[in-house]
Formats: sequence, structure tokens, C-alpha cells
Amino acid sequence: MKQDPMLLDTGLLSPVRAGAPVEAVVADPAWLQAMLDAEVALVRAQSRLGTVPPAAAEVIARTAGADRFDLRALALSARLTANPVVGLVRELTRLVREQDPAAAEYVHRGSTSQDIFDTAAMMVARGALTLIRADLRDVMETLRTLAVRHRDTPMAGRTLAMQAVPTTFGLKAAGWRDLVAAAESRVAAVLTGGLPVALGGSAGTLAGYLEFARLDAPGGAVDPATYVDQVAQAFAEECGLTGSLLPWHALRTPLADLGAALAFTAGALGKLATDVLTLSRTEVGEVGEPPAAGRGGSSAMPHKRNPVLSTMIRSAALQVPALSVVLTQSLLAEDERSAGGWHAEWLVLRECLRLTGGASHTAAELARGLEIHPERMRGNLDLTHGLVVSERIAAVLAPRLGKTTARQVLTEASAQAEKQGRSLADVLAEATAVRREMSREETAALCAPEHYLGAAAALVDAAVTQESE
Repeated sequence: MKQDPMLLDTGLLSPVRAGAPVEAVVADPAWLQAMLDAEVALVRAQSRLGTVPPAAAEVIARTAGADRFDLRALALSARLTANPVVGLVRELTRLVREQDPAAAEYVHRGSTSQDIFDTAAMMVARGALTLIRADLRDVMETLRTLAVRHRDTPMAGRTLAMQAVPTTFGLKAAGWRDLVAAAESRVAAVLTGGLPVALGGSAGTLAGYLEFARLDAPGGAVDPATYVDQVAQAFAEECGLTGSLLPWHALRTPLADLGAALAFTAGALGKLATDVLTLSRTEVGEVGEPPAAGRGGSSAMPHKRNPVLSTMIRSAALQVPALSVVLTQSLLAEDERSAGGWHAEWLVLRECLRLTGGASHTAAELARGLEIHPERMRGNLDLTHGLVVSERIAAVLAPRLGKTTARQVLTEASAQAEKQGRSLADVLAEATAVRREMSREETAALCAPEHYLGAAAALVDAAVTQESE
């Protein structure tokens, strides 16, 4: 298979997927082999039903190796027909004819370009989704471990970029894990039942398949309903895909579902990456990416160790949902085959698969080596000198002092603590209204962030229990 290095997409502008396993399963050679595999599966299915000689099917199968084709020539020939299958079929027929002229008559018999290309797309997607699902399960297990280990590790919960009330790192990890689990279930649903073969013939009636079946069947007797069901089932089995009740040339549910699953998955991983980016800021320092030689270096600032894994994941998460809109828009296909709409799906589908595959592969590495810094979490909790638990203090003082008085006392104490750089507990303990209601020790305990974690531990326990069932 001839390739010009100048024409290869090396991943220079897409580091999130460069070197990831998904690259190989969605690259041009993989698509070419998938189209050839679809042709082989089709002729073998027809052979199983007695409408193609078994010997002819085997000659075609032996010939259908991607390394025997010139990818660039096929790409250029596609400019004449707007899809790569026409040139592929012509070249496959020529190669088969060189070995067995009779067998060449059965290449692509009764089929159409969209049957082959769409089936190949589902086969390529299956390979990519299998890798993505394995990565997601890896991430889920790692995050589960982190949730359990840090069930009671206090940290600042933040809303609108500011410290709000205390939470735990375990609950944050459980939340990440919950999103990834939701992504895994969507990917699994598509993998197990959402990747059908495409079998419709020229305009969705399977007329070509039936006509050739009549020509090849003994006595020309073929029952349309029976044959269509049998050939579809045999084709699906040969491809390792599912069947479809109706031809879906212009009914693009499989592409829309695939796009939705990939968009959600990228977004779920993007949430993890975005939080890691925020928490690893120099000023925050509560987590850190796994160190590796040369990773995170700056071309201008030698001291920097940039969070590049999270950056790459987030870049994919920003792209995939936008790209997947094209796959959703394919539902607006006109007639029995869309002009331009069908063609617009191809590159977008591959980019969604490899970006999400790159993100999941990177996320597995990020989660496995994520550095957690509980001491920084505690230090950041103390930055407000107790103000981070003002919600709790207001709730406790209100019944004792009255809501209005409690709020006034707390407002004045908070301002004094912030101005003087003192702890809120010390200032409150000196307030006459508070001193009458509780001891200095009670006030200190009330202001301790680790004593105001709500149901965080219980929520982690519930999430972990559900995960193990």
C-alpha cells in the first residue's frame, strides 16, 4: 500500500490522540480494510444462502487485503464519484479477475456504495468504542479507589470560583466517577445494540440483492421476505454487527446515537480535566498531574510543569460535542440517500472517535497517577479563618439569638475577622451575645471546617456501594 509521508495526518495538531491506540483503528488503512471486510462479509453471507459459489467467495476474501491497494489512488478516484467505494470495488474486481475471472462476477453483487461504507463505518466505530469503553472502566475503578481513600478528606467546595462550604475530595472523586460511569453505559449501549449493518441496495428496497438471488437460485425461486431476512442476518453475523429492521441509508439513527454517546463521553472526561486544571493551579495546589520526564515543559519558562494531560482532554471535550452536531444533523437526510449530508458525516465521525479515544486514553493515565495533596486542601480551607463555615454558624445561632440578631452578629464578626486577620472562632467567642450561649470550645468546634461536611461521607458510601453491586 503506497503512502506519501507528506500526505499523512500524523497528529501534529491533535496531541490528545497522537500515539493513542485509537489512532490505528480509525486511520485510513483501517477504514479501507473495514470496507473490504464488508465486501467479504456480504459475499460470504450470499454464499451461505446458496446464491454465490463458495469458491468465488473465498477468492474474493483472499484478495481483500488493504495492503494490496493504493490508498492515495482510491482517494483521488473518489473525487470522480464522491465516495471511495466505487473505486475500491473497481480495483477489487480487477484483482479478483486476475486470479479467477468467474469469481470477479460476484464482487459487490447487488450492493451499493452506501451499504459497504456505512457497514464499514460501524465496524470502525466498534473497534474505537471497544478501546474507549476499556479506558472508561479503567478510569472508573481508579476514581472509585480515590473516593474511598479520601472519603473524609476535607477540602473547600467552590461555587462561582469562590470558596463556599467544605466538602470532601472523596465526594468530588465519586462525582467524577459517576459521570464517567454514565458515559460508559452510553458507550456500552451503542456497542451492544447500536451498530447495525447497512443493507438496502440502491434505494432501500434491496431490489438488486433479490434480482441477483433469483438469477442464481435454483429455478429462480426466491421469496423476497424470507431472503431479505436471511441475507441481513447472515451479513450481520459475518460482520459481527447487529441487524436493522429497515435500511437506514436516510434514517441516520445509528450516527446520531453514536455522536451523542461520544459527545457525552468527551464532556464527562472534560469535567474531570477541568477540575484538575483548576485544582492544580499554583495558588491552589490541591492536586497535581502525574510527573513524567519532559512532560509539561515550557519553551520559555524552565520552572513550569504544565498540566498537559488535563489540557489535552479538555481540548477534546471542547471539540467533540460541536463536531457531533453534524452527525445529529444527518437525521435531516433527504430522499433515499443524501447528497452531501451523508458525505459530511465521514470525517466528522472519525474525528469524534479519535478525539474521544485519545481523551479516554489520556484520562486513564491522568487518573492512575493523579497526585492528591490533603495538606494543601486543609491549608486552603483555613484561608478564610473560618468564614467558609458561616452558613453553619448562622443556622446554629439563629434559634438562640433570633435570625436578625444572629445575622448581624455574624456579619460584624466576619468583617472584624477578615480585617484583623484573626479566626472567626476567636472573634465570635468574644462577642457578648455568643459568649452567653456557648463556650469558647463550643465556638471553636462550630467553626471547624471538618465538622461541617454534611452528608459527604454517606454520599460516597452510597456511591461506592452502588458501584460494587
